[in-house]
Parts: sequence; C-alpha cells; structure tokens
Amino acid sequence: MDTVTTAASGQFELNEDQRAIQTMAEAFADERVAPNALEWDRAKHFPADVIRETGPLGLGGIYVRDDVGGSALGRLDAVLIFEALSRACPAFSSFISIHNMAASMIDRFGNDEQRQRFLPKLTSMEWLASYCLTEPGSGSDAAALKTRASRSGGNGSDYVVNGTKQFISGAGDSDVYVAMVRTGEDGPKGISTLIVPKDAPGLSFGANEHKMGWHMQSTRTVIFEDCKVPAENLLSDEGMGFKIAMAGLDGGRLNIAACSLGGAQSALDKALTYTGERKAFGSAINQFQALQFRLADMETELQAARIFLYAAASKLDAKAHDASKWSAMAKRFVTDTGFEVANQALQLFGGYGYLQDYGVEKLVRDLRVHQILEGTNEIMRVIVARHLIGK
Repeated sequence: MDTVTTAASGQFELNEDQRAIQTMAEAFADERVAPNALEWDRAKHFPADVIRETGPLGLGGIYVRDDVGGSALGRLDAVLIFEALSRACPAFSSFISIHNMAASMIDRFGNDEQRQRFLPKLTSMEWLASYCLTEPGSGSDAAALKTRASRSGGNGSDYVVNGTKQFISGAGDSDVYVAMVRTGEDGPKGISTLIVPKDAPGLSFGANEHKMGWHMQSTRTVIFEDCKVPAENLLSDEGMGFKIAMAGLDGGRLNIAACSLGGAQSALDKALTYTGERKAFGSAINQFQALQFRLADMETELQAARIFLYAAASKLDAKAHDASKWSAMAKRFVTDTGFEVANQALQLFGGYGYLQDYGVEKLVRDLRVHQILEGTNEIMRVIVARHLIGK
C-alpha cells in the first residue's frame, strides 16, 4: 500500500506498532490465504487449519485482555487487520471477525471462571467461536427472537434450550456458540446469553446453505432440541442478553466495513493491473479518458471510505458518546462503497471479469452480503436517524 492508503490521512498516521500489525496481517494473507482463496471458494472448503494458524499471531483475541492470551488491541488496530486480511479473501477475514466478536463478549461480560475456562483456547484458535443471534423469524428485529431457555434440574443447575438460529457462520465447524436466548418476557428485557459448547446434548446443525458468496465459510442453521447447557455458562445475568448482543455490534460493524474496504481495494488493484495490460485500438485501455475517470472515482471513493472508517474506529476506541452513530454510518457508507467499487472493477474487466479466473467476480459476490449482515444498511439508516432526532 502507498503512504496515503496506509495512513488514510495525516489525522490517522499510523504509529510504529500499528504499521507492524498491518505488515504482519498482510504477510500472512499474502502467504497463506491469497494463493488458496479461489480454490476454497470453488470447493466450498472451510479452511479451519489455516484459520487456526492466526492464533499464534494474536488474531484469535484481538481486543481480548492479555491475561487470557488476548492481544488487547484497539478497534483501529482491528480495522487495519481485517482490511489487510480481506485483500486476500473477505470471507476468510469476516470469519476471523465473527470469532473475535464472540470471544470479546466472553471477555467483556464473563466472570473470571468463564474467562479462564473459554478464552485461552479461543484466543489461541484451538477453539473457534460463532455468534448466534438471527432466527428464521427475527433478523433486523432481533428483540423478537423466540429461542427459549428454561431452568431445569433439581436445583436449576441447567438450562434446556429449544429453538433455531439462522445464517450462523461457522456453524458445525465452530467449537463454541455464543447464543442469545429468551429466558423471560417478550422484548429485549427477556433475553439472556448462553455459551454453548459444540458437544452440548441436543445441539445439532442443518445443511450448509447454498449462498451467492462467502463460499469458504460454512453457514448453517443451529438447532436446539432440549439442548442442555450448564447454568454456569450464563453470560452475565438473566435479562442482559440484548445489551450484550448490541454491545458487540458496533465493533462488528466496523470490522465488516473493513472487510469491504480491503476487498474493494483488491478489486481496484486488479483493475489497475488489467487495464494497464489489456490493449484495444492500439493502446492500453487505461489510456482512454473514460476509463481513467472511472479509476479516479474509484480511488477517491475508497479513500473517503477509509478515512470515514478510521474515524469511526477512533471514536469507538475513545468511547465517544456518538460512537454507535459513527459505527452505523461507517458500516453503511463503507460497505455500499466497497461493493460499488468492486462492481465497477468487474465492469472494467469486460467479459473476463465475469470469469472465475481473475477473482473479481468472487470479490463482488463476497462483498454483497456485507450490506446485509451486522444489521442491514437500511437499519443503519434507522440508527443514524434516531441519533439525529434524539429518539
């Protein structure tokens, strides 16, 4: 990356540690992810072995405290990591983000026993984690979730969980599931959070979904049928689940925006190379002004998105009062921009862009879902509007 791309602006000049983090993530992505990304996509292969290799690099607990093996980094640091990884494969980077979101919830809201029991294996990537919120009947309206957990056993030593979670990344492959369940009344106050191990009795998984993109990630339904979970796996207190779920989403939205940014940068880089090599009417097609203007607009829009994203991450690090609004704005703006830049890059390739060989069509497919998950971009607008009008 050039200096402008690396720093985004003088306001976000990276320090030595951040540059080292960025370089480390780029080197791993170039060596272990990029050469395999197209084959993983074609084969719909979940590369658990390569994902686990990120543990020794500190990527299994990016913002988890260091007493349990976490890296204790900030949100801007995380954005740099996910941006770098997604230049090789947005789907790979996105799963690392989901794992980190689940791990950080345990770190932030778990008691010491829970943190010591789960986090060392999560931060090392010995265990992988998934986040379970969405259900077949509750997507954007997360507070309407129906999966129910009731106390059982002579002294209430277990919860028995019944219900279904939909669109869960890593389902069937992950070892730990941070699940939002209903333990009380309807609405957000009746939601709690359970840490569910993969071997919990009554836990099963549906078939891998056939998706437009993110082929290297398994996406399955998580099914709870009289699933028994020890009460000691309750995260925080009953009724705190909605707060826990929402607390993780600000950072998750920035991460998925970073994945869009890195994927779009990769698409632009590919387009720059291709338009310099492809000849038409006796010269390279990047000599035609119409294409130069398109490339200039793509670069401008990506740099604007980068500055916006880094600003939002800095606000979340600073715990600014408007950090949630900025996270929502950045998620909406960067994921929309990322998809549009990738789509424009495909157009510059002409018919070759539609072929799998160049990897541009994969980027378009992978980035499209970023406008939907971690809260749709329509919901991001609702969040921003509510902040504006004070609702």
